[in-house]
Amino acid sequence: MSVSLNTVHWSRLAKKALQGDLLTQEEALSVLQADDEEVLPILQAAFQVRKHFYGKKVKLNMIINAKSGLCPEDCGYCSQSIVSNAPIEKYAFLDKETLIAGAREAQNRQAGTYCIVASGRGPTERELEQVIEAVREIRETMPLKICACLGILKPEQAARLKEAGVHRYNHNVNTSRSNYGQITSTHTYDQRVETVEAAKQAGLSPCSGVIIGMGETDEEIVEMAVALRSIDADSIPVNFLNAIPGTPLEHRGRTPAMKALKVLALFRFICPSKEIRVAGGREKNLRTLQPLALYAANSIFVGDYLTTPGQEVTLDHQMIEDLGFEIEQCAL
Repeated sequence: MSVSLNTVHWSRLAKKALQGDLLTQEEALSVLQADDEEVLPILQAAFQVRKHFYGKKVKLNMIINAKSGLCPEDCGYCSQSIVSNAPIEKYAFLDKETLIAGAREAQNRQAGTYCIVASGRGPTERELEQVIEAVREIRETMPLKICACLGILKPEQAARLKEAGVHRYNHNVNTSRSNYGQITSTHTYDQRVETVEAAKQAGLSPCSGVIIGMGETDEEIVEMAVALRSIDADSIPVNFLNAIPGTPLEHRGRTPAMKALKVLALFRFICPSKEIRVAGGREKNLRTLQPLALYAANSIFVGDYLTTPGQEVTLDHQMIEDLGFEIEQCAL
């Protein structure tokens, strides 16, 4: 196929996405398996979809790690899991004042969404109340969208978070159903989906995403994207594995930057109207090609992640400015 015919092909995929049509398996795999010289035309097609729904605005998100380590789950990618020997800081749930101070820092970084994340299988009653108390005060004083990520959630817990003022709940599917048993054994793929559904039923905006680079096939990447379309997640964090020493996946190599860009474009084609966020591992996997990611994605984290450092926030602001894009000033 000549370059000109390829360009027509990618434009056709963008048109299908804008019409709300799902790509076929063959079309989806053509994105992931395209020659690297096709990345710019693919991103141009993905940008047409991104621009239709989000213009040139970029959503900024900031994480606070509200409880670090001490997790009984055996997720192979995670430095906080029971099977990890990574030398991370471990601490119990942060107090209300610290959570509120984190929200102020999110504002300083121009982040519209503040993400309260905690390790563990699910929140205890005490931990849930600490989040609820902090959220109520943040909502009274700051114009932030608040996302909580506290593990497996019961329906009544989801309802209480919604009542307190939480806007969004994150629970990533992380990998495909078919690959799930290779990543963790202490909970199931279905339990993760059930938590996302519980959040939706409570009126919380569902956020669910993936981690690329954990041994999945291209077919499984397509499976993940289609599953998140089916789940109807409003926000989709696309993480790229940061193989942390001391974790079971420490020897996994990085995802090549060009492949990472194809993955982001695929998620834009399959979930065209959703917030596609370049999440953990962005700096390590995309490296100098980070700016190109925003032609498909429309959202990034600013600052550090859970146990790994992020890029200096001023560099993120400069990247957005240099692209001619603009920071979304209010996520509400």
